[in-house]
Amino acid sequence: MKAFDYIEIRIPAKPQYVSVARLAISGLAARIGFSYDDIEDLKIASSEAVTNVVQHAYAEDEEGDVVIGCALYDSRMEIMVADYGNSFSFEEIKEKVGPYHDEETITGVREGGLGLYLMETLMDEVKVNNEGGVTVFMTKYVAREQVEENVERITT
Repeated sequence: MKAFDYIEIRIPAKPQYVSVARLAISGLAARIGFSYDDIEDLKIASSEAVTNVVQHAYAEDEEGDVVIGCALYDSRMEIMVADYGNSFSFEEIKEKVGPYHDEETITGVREGGLGLYLMETLMDEVKVNNEGGVTVFMTKYVAREQVEENVERITT
């Protein structure tokens, strides 16, 4: 038996399909027990990744797809958002938009950096591969109670 279920969808890289990705991820996250707040975080981070593809991966006259892959484990969800358009340097973009400080307001964030910032803030792990297009890997762990099951009770 596999350790995870894998679901993949391919949508056109058009703004009207970003909500399709959000809805799919929301439904999958609910199935493995994420809280409402964590589901909202997953939706925001994944829609930022898909929106980056829609806005930057393909030329205006070029049609392309976004591939969204979700690996569902008992304790986490891994999301892959991939395109085959123009690559970008994640580290280079981070250098231009960061650093972020707690005392800064959201209006101080430069254009183009908010999506990457949100992905890194809302997800537990974010990795980017930009060879032959851009692939964003994001991981979110299910927050469970920290009490172990079947622990003997000690009374005094």
